[in-house]
Amino acid sequence: MFVDKVNIYIKAGDGGNGMVAFRREKFEPDGGPAGGDGGQGADIVLEVDEGLRTLMDFRYQKHFKAKRGENGKPKKQNGQNAKDMVVRVPPGTTVVDQDTGDVIADLIHQGQRAIIAKGGRGGRGNVRFATPRNPAPYHAENGEPGQERYVTLELKVLADVGLVGFPSVGKSTLLSVLTSAKPKIAAYHFTTLTPNLGVVDVGERSFVMADLPGLIEGAHEGVGLGHQFLKHIERTRVIVHVIDMAGSEGRDPLQDYEQINKELDEYHYRLEERPQIVVANKMDLPGADEHLQTFKETYSDLSVYPISAVTKEGTQELVYRIADLLDSIPEQTFENTIQDAQEQHVTYGFQEEDQGFEVHKDEEVFVVTGEKVERLFKMTKFEYEESVMKFARTLKNMGVDRALRDLGAEDGDTVRILDYEFEFTE
Repeated sequence: MFVDKVNIYIKAGDGGNGMVAFRREKFEPDGGPAGGDGGQGADIVLEVDEGLRTLMDFRYQKHFKAKRGENGKPKKQNGQNAKDMVVRVPPGTTVVDQDTGDVIADLIHQGQRAIIAKGGRGGRGNVRFATPRNPAPYHAENGEPGQERYVTLELKVLADVGLVGFPSVGKSTLLSVLTSAKPKIAAYHFTTLTPNLGVVDVGERSFVMADLPGLIEGAHEGVGLGHQFLKHIERTRVIVHVIDMAGSEGRDPLQDYEQINKELDEYHYRLEERPQIVVANKMDLPGADEHLQTFKETYSDLSVYPISAVTKEGTQELVYRIADLLDSIPEQTFENTIQDAQEQHVTYGFQEEDQGFEVHKDEEVFVVTGEKVERLFKMTKFEYEESVMKFARTLKNMGVDRALRDLGAEDGDTVRILDYEFEFTE
């Protein structure tokens, strides 16, 4: 089964906890702090593997959780960093953040890597907090939480040449004739529901050709296979436009040509600018010669290649024309189509600094939220009084106490951070 779009959840590893420890060796009873730092949490990394063709594996595993770093140890020994989790994806995979809609990575080349979720840093041990005023601190940090996010993986096939055209114009037959690919072929619409790839050998040259699902009117708006089809054309360097010149399905070849180009033009990635070769297929059927003559008269400046995919007539000339055109187009021209097509707008202006928290009242409880506060909370070791006092001072310096007072909080009121509740005191 060809799978080209999946939603997954990823969670990078948390950092290891820092340790509170002291040297207790013979003849050195007051050896000082000796707690080591925690190790770095594992990143989640996507890596391109050319051996993969679809996102099928992600239908069965949609949650990825990396390992946390090792906790700090006594004698100033730091915990070991966790090994990154490497997840392999097929070339042509785009990674999109589901919450923001931003493109995180566009993975194309074999071995290309992208960190999708960053592991948390290790918590500092009490060695790090020793000062002349406090040479023996009973304070350390928990590891920083690893990044977690929901992302969409979308596969856009990587092919040098994309075959486009209405259903049943002979694209699959042409692919099977030119390559060793064996696409499903039948005399009804939408035999091809997923892209088929094949390698065309032209002497010492070769290129990858993709037979893409048939277009219909309104495809750019998602009608029929719509965007599922058009997105696979984005990375092709040459478009081969196949037309049923015999009109065997009862359609007008001229209207077919105009409608397909209209759909390409109204899609968002400048596909109308892509080099295009027009192929007049089914020339072995009655009426094809008359239609071809009319077509050439209407588009006198257009080069048309008459062929019959069934009898293989004209296919050799077509293959060499495609290979010559590909030689004249740099390979990297269309690799970053997404980024090139996106409009870049930058607006400069005054923006208040994010204070890192928000406070609101939920019935009789005052609730403090915010990524900065929640991360600080998770990294605090509440079993040590010094850690608790440092946590309270940090919140006060951030302005949390003042914000709670402004909201009406008084001594003895309940304050909640995440799932934990505290008594508010000045």
